[in-house]
Amino acid sequence: MLTSAAQAIGLFIATNIDDIIVLSLFFARGAGRPGTTSRILAGQYLGFAGILAAAVLVSLGAGAFLPEAAIPYFGLIPLVLGLWAAWQAWRDDDDDDDDDDAKVAGKAVAVWTVAAVTFANGGDNIGVYVPVFLNVGPAATAAYCVVFLVLVAALVVAARFVATRPGIDEVLERWEHILFPVVLIGLGLVILYSGGAFGL
Repeated sequence: MLTSAAQAIGLFIATNIDDIIVLSLFFARGAGRPGTTSRILAGQYLGFAGILAAAVLVSLGAGAFLPEAAIPYFGLIPLVLGLWAAWQAWRDDDDDDDDDDAKVAGKAVAVWTVAAVTFANGGDNIGVYVPVFLNVGPAATAAYCVVFLVLVAALVVAARFVATRPGIDEVLERWEHILFPVVLIGLGLVILYSGGAFGL
């Protein structure tokens, strides 16, 4: 049991460590807004639950509903969200100069946005989890899922810790309007390219 838990922890860290960067940017985006942490936590749980559901269904033989060839196209989600955020940043640039209070308060972070980015970034998770779930059996798969869901909260706490460190928080808040769309667009392109979407 301890060995399975240790394996699950290692697997979670290996497949989700990159989420700290994206989540930190969400925290920077929502800095000063009440409820930001709870919305990010809810979105991360929704997105990760979708990843686990997809991995479990595929491992149970429901691959026809989520063919492996479709996974790279998840990259379109952060790509579109990143382009939208870039357009909003460009459009609101003049408004920010005139409205310092809006700048200090940050922007509202939507649960669905966090969930969509989390799920889209989970293509590699699904690819790794499916063969593991196939090898360990149903009981161990359930145990892995429980460990993963506990660790989602730890991941969000770690991202919040990073985003609120002195110096880091200032950099993130100052450059969030540029970093947020750039990271999402880059993430989308990497997912599309690494998965061979559109023959890339």
